[in-house]
Amino acid sequence: MNLQLFFSPSEQTHDLPDNALGQSIQHLQHDEFDIKKMQLAIVGINSRGDADIIRAKLFALKRGTGTYRIADLGNLQIGMDGEETHGRVREVCEFLMRHGVIPILIGGSQDLALAQFKAYEASQKLISVINVDAFLDMEVEGDVNATYLNDLLMHQPNFLFSYNHLAHQSYLIDPKGLAALDKLYFESLRLGELRYDIKEAEPLIRLADMMTFDISAIRSSDAPGNPKAQPFGLSGEEACQLSWYAGMNEKLTSIGFHEYYPSMDDDVLKTASVMATMIWYFIDGFYNRKDSGKFESSNYVKYSVSLEGHKDTLTFYKSKVTEKWWMAVTYGTKHQETAYIPCSYADYQKSINGDFPERWIHAHGKLV
Repeated sequence: MNLQLFFSPSEQTHDLPDNALGQSIQHLQHDEFDIKKMQLAIVGINSRGDADIIRAKLFALKRGTGTYRIADLGNLQIGMDGEETHGRVREVCEFLMRHGVIPILIGGSQDLALAQFKAYEASQKLISVINVDAFLDMEVEGDVNATYLNDLLMHQPNFLFSYNHLAHQSYLIDPKGLAALDKLYFESLRLGELRYDIKEAEPLIRLADMMTFDISAIRSSDAPGNPKAQPFGLSGEEACQLSWYAGMNEKLTSIGFHEYYPSMDDDVLKTASVMATMIWYFIDGFYNRKDSGKFESSNYVKYSVSLEGHKDTLTFYKSKVTEKWWMAVTYGTKHQETAYIPCSYADYQKSINGDFPERWIHAHGKLV
C-alpha cells in the first residue's frame, strides 16, 4: 500500500525544543520513511480541524522515556461520504496492524470505531473491544453516532469475543441496552464505579485488542469541546489513567480518540490539551510494557483455589513484575482449552471466600 495516496501532510509544528515529543516523530512525507520500522502511527481524521489542533498540543509536550519509533502519517483524505471514509480508515488500520504498527486515530466522530473494528476481520481471530463513553450508542433511530454500536455488535462474520463499556452515566442510558450487554456476558462499569476504584477498569482494558474513547466521557469543566459534555464525568487525570492502562496492555493493537469540536472549546483549547495528554500517557504506557504472558515462567506466581461443593479449581496468576492478575478459564468438551483472562486481586479474594468471580462467569459463558 502506498500510504501517501491516503494522507495529506499535517500542519508541521515548528520551533519545538529538542526535548519536545514532536522532535521524535517521523513523518510519512520524509524520503527515508519506512513504516516497517515504526511501532505507533498517528492517523489524523481532520474533519473539523480537530486532528491538527490535538497534534500541535501533543507535539509540544515533553518527550518521555524509551526509544521512540512513532510515525505521523498526516491527515486521512476524507471520502465523498461516510461509507468511503470508513473504508479508508479500515484499510489503513488493517495495513498498519499487519505490519505490527498500532494505529492511533485522532479526531473525527466516534462511529469510526466501527471501521477500526472491521479492520480486524482479516486476522480471522476473536477480538475484544473496550469503549469509554458517557453514552451507549445503541439507539434504534438517529444519526450514525447514536446507532453504530448496534452495527458493531451485530456485524457478520462475528469475530467479537468481548465488548466492555466504561464510564457511562446511568441517567443517560436506556437500561435495556445494559441488559442486552449483560445477556451477552459483556461487562460495563458506570462512572460511579470507576470513580470509587479506577483500578477495577484495568483488567477490562487489559482484555481489549482495540479501544475507542469518546471525549464525552470527560466532564465539561475539563473537556468543554464536545456538544454532549456533561457536568459530571471522568476528570482529565482519570482519562489519562485509562489511556495509560491501554498503553500498558500488550494485547492492544489499535486505539482511537474522537468527538472533539474545536469551535466549542475554550480560549486556551483545554479539551485539546486533555486529549493530547491522554495520547502522551498512552505512548508512555506502551514504552513501559513489561508482562510477557508466559504464565508458567518464574515471573508469575500461581495460586490454586478450591471452592467448597464444586469440583472446579480456580487458577490465578500474579505477575511479579507488574503485580497484575489473570485467571485461567478452561473450556471445551473435555476442558482441554485454556483462556487467560485479566482480572484483579478482588476477583482472587472473592474466590477464596467461596464464590465464583463474576468475571469468571462472564468469560466461561462466552467460551462454552
